[in-house]
Amino acid sequence: MPLPYKRSVRVGELIQHAVSEIVREIKDLDNSLVTIMGVKLSDDLLNCKMFYSVFGAQEDRQKIDTILKKRTSSVRHELALRLNLRRTPSIIFVYDDTIESASKVLNLLEKIKGEKE
Repeated sequence: MPLPYKRSVRVGELIQHAVSEIVREIKDLDNSLVTIMGVKLSDDLLNCKMFYSVFGAQEDRQKIDTILKKRTSSVRHELALRLNLRRTPSIIFVYDDTIESASKVLNLLEKIKGEKE
């Protein structure tokens, strides 16, 4: 018997794909490399956290963060047009620093390895 697959996970994947396309179409971002890393959707499908990553300098990240927060309502509206959901979830953009944290850990491990040799 297959494992149960929550509806919120399936809908979250659809939302992630749609929002990735919507973010690519935002002209204010000046072709910056913004990646939607993941989505955390509540079980009632009304609240959605969009985790994103930015390739670039700290200034780029702050600029993109401001633009995404300013354009949240238009992203939600466009999402409602693209997906056939009874209610479109409210969206919160959250910066995902997992890649930066992993890079710091790898650098520390390399430093420790160099000290042992």
